[in-house]
Amino acid sequence: MSTTIPPPDSHYISLAQFLAMKELYGTNSENVLAPQYQGQEILVVSELFNVTPFNALVSVPGCAGIRIYYGMDETLKIHAMLVAVDANNQDLLPQGGNAIFAKDSGPPIVEEGQRCPPSC
Repeated sequence: MSTTIPPPDSHYISLAQFLAMKELYGTNSENVLAPQYQGQEILVVSELFNVTPFNALVSVPGCAGIRIYYGMDETLKIHAMLVAVDANNQDLLPQGGNAIFAKDSGPPIVEEGQRCPPSC
């Protein structure tokens, strides 16, 4: 893992690159799954989030970036999970293992996006 946060201007791609990558994923995403997992909406096309959780992440003291992890729920559906990261590339996580974001529980972990499919 890199020990530095990527420069601010290194995250942008052109619309043409976006459309090509989106099309390639749409065409091939099911092909990378074993046959028994195909057609079950395991892989996600996109996730929609309200802006408020992002504001909470970037407001975490010391936040220099946002890391996206991918996890899986009990039905094997893939989900994005977002956490704040400091300038030393360390995750900024809540202290209690079961803490859900509140002002006194520490940095939030963002998930629960609206998955596409089925909500596209």
